[in-house]
Amino acid sequence: MIAATSLYHDVSCWKTAVVSRKKSLMGEIQIGQIRHGVVKNITDFGAFVDLNGMDGLLHITDMSWGRVTRPSEVVKVGQEPDVMILDVDREKDRISLGLKQIARNPWEDIERKYPVGTRVSGKVVNLVPYGAFIEIEEGIEGMVHVSEISWTKRVAKAADVLELGQEVEAVILNVNRDEQKISLGIRQTGANPWSNAQEHYAIGARIKGAVRNFTSYGAFVELEPGIDGMIHVSDMSWTRKINHPSELLKKGDEVEAVVLEVDAANQRISLGLKQAQTDPWASITQQYKVGQLVKGKVSKLASFGAFIEIEDGIDGLVHISQISEERVQKVKDALQPGQEVEARVIKIDPVERRIGLSIKAAKLPDDQFVVDDSMLEGLRPGEDLVDLAGAFDEAFGGSTSKTEEWHPGQKKQGEES
Repeated sequence: MIAATSLYHDVSCWKTAVVSRKKSLMGEIQIGQIRHGVVKNITDFGAFVDLNGMDGLLHITDMSWGRVTRPSEVVKVGQEPDVMILDVDREKDRISLGLKQIARNPWEDIERKYPVGTRVSGKVVNLVPYGAFIEIEEGIEGMVHVSEISWTKRVAKAADVLELGQEVEAVILNVNRDEQKISLGIRQTGANPWSNAQEHYAIGARIKGAVRNFTSYGAFVELEPGIDGMIHVSDMSWTRKINHPSELLKKGDEVEAVVLEVDAANQRISLGLKQAQTDPWASITQQYKVGQLVKGKVSKLASFGAFIEIEDGIDGLVHISQISEERVQKVKDALQPGQEVEARVIKIDPVERRIGLSIKAAKLPDDQFVVDDSMLEGLRPGEDLVDLAGAFDEAFGGSTSKTEEWHPGQKKQGEES
């Protein structure tokens, strides 16, 4: 009985002493004070530190100016750190502590230490979809946006080109001390290959390169590492309608082309394949005369007539009314692709790239041949006589605009593999 009474008395005294120390501590403690403590417990969100009277919470965000993943990286149970009093809630008996606040804030003179344009080295400490965080010194991180990783590659995710722990070099693009943010650029550590593109690739210059890839509207030719030019399907042939670049080119083909346009700001170079070749229509009036008899092969059929290839790459149009003396209801009833025919030239227009033929006029003797309005009835401008670059457009429909979106030098939007 005496022992139990003694134990009760000891516990009571201990509780009284604890309450007394707690009351004393709460009475004298002030925000901004530096106090000595002992780490009692560590959690996922911080550590509890005994201040010799009561515990205070040292939150993970107040442990270091740098990135802390786990509190155990900074403090250990039993460790006796000096901490700063950050906040005191006397009603709830809660004390918030800070460890990093005792050390100098590295962001205080950040603008002087890292002016815009400074080249720095650092380690990748975090990867997010829109960029990467680079630690350039303890407590100081900068963020590289995906758009600032490469001049020429389209980077979808930073993780596609960077790894955690990787050492990289970057350039300071912007510093915001108040928000503790630094913007970095990795691509700025190297020269922008597009900066001198207009000097290197003058309009009209002939270039050579390998076909790197296709889209539905053109082919991309690598001019140098990081610089592609695009040949639109409409600039591939003087005489053929190209629906897809694979009809004329293969990946890896070495081609010669002419620079048509350079837009360095948007990283675009337009090339012309046909412009590097002689335009057969430039001398068409020297090769063919009205009234001349020609032989050729039916290459295409349309509702209004047939296209006759009279030489490689040169087609003329026989209107349905000029196929036979007899009335032709459907072109396919009179002509078939690949069929050999003889026709007479009845119209040449090198400016509009048009040539009209008549099969029934080929049966007339030379001295009886005369071009009359009836022959040209179906070949009036704006009707079915079409320039050869657009002939198959009208015959079979479809066109492709040069204004479709593309991004040279990297994976293009809509790019086909």
